[in-house]
Amino acid sequence: MTGSNGDLPPLPRGPQDTPQRPLARVDHGGTPLTVARPDGAPRAGIVVVQEAWGVTTYIEWLLRVFADVGYVAAAPHLYHRSGDVVIDDHDFAKARPVMATLDGDAITMDVGNATAFLRHEGAPRAGIIGFCMGGTIALWAAAHADVDAAVTFYGSGIEKARWSGFESGLETAPSVRVPWLGFYGDEDRSIPPAQVERLRTAIEPVNAPTQIVRYPGAGHAFASDPSSPKHVREAAEDAGIRTREFLAAHLG
Repeated sequence: MTGSNGDLPPLPRGPQDTPQRPLARVDHGGTPLTVARPDGAPRAGIVVVQEAWGVTTYIEWLLRVFADVGYVAAAPHLYHRSGDVVIDDHDFAKARPVMATLDGDAITMDVGNATAFLRHEGAPRAGIIGFCMGGTIALWAAAHADVDAAVTFYGSGIEKARWSGFESGLETAPSVRVPWLGFYGDEDRSIPPAQVERLRTAIEPVNAPTQIVRYPGAGHAFASDPSSPKHVREAAEDAGIRTREFLAAHLG
């Protein structure tokens, strides 16, 4: 992905282009966070929610990308109760049992602590962006967390909740209260287009700007690290442009 307007977040190209901004590891309210801070006062804050693999170098790179254009960005370590696992080889057989240890209370606590940290850092507004598992959480956050905007990349759990004590996407949709943007690939076997369209129908009546964008020919994780075989450049670049403009419009 590429970007040109310096007043908007740049669009991800990949960790191979990682800015050298330092990262910090902090604890806020019992939740470990990896944090990237901007130079000077933050324009806004961003919670970046991990994929199934944990807080990887890709998530760390995204934090730096946001901080480089003025956001204070924080990634909560959702697996901190299970040894803070990071699955670098993207083996879902390893990720599945760790994901299953999460529940609604744990997610609520960790997202809440992350947003509270952003406010503590002086962010006047806060957004959330999540990928895969994190995308599911970002949709939930648009209804239930202290955020001002949310972006979901291919979050499943639309018809059936992914965790105990956590709503399905269709249950969450009518309660969405802040601007929300969702991206889905038509070739995603875990999130068929029929489910996406049911989510669109459920979320359209809410009193907040919402949009769903579908990409023919793109599957799950189409906006992942460009070195991944799942990356689909055209879809990823378009989603990046839309994300950049959405965050600029709703976070300032």
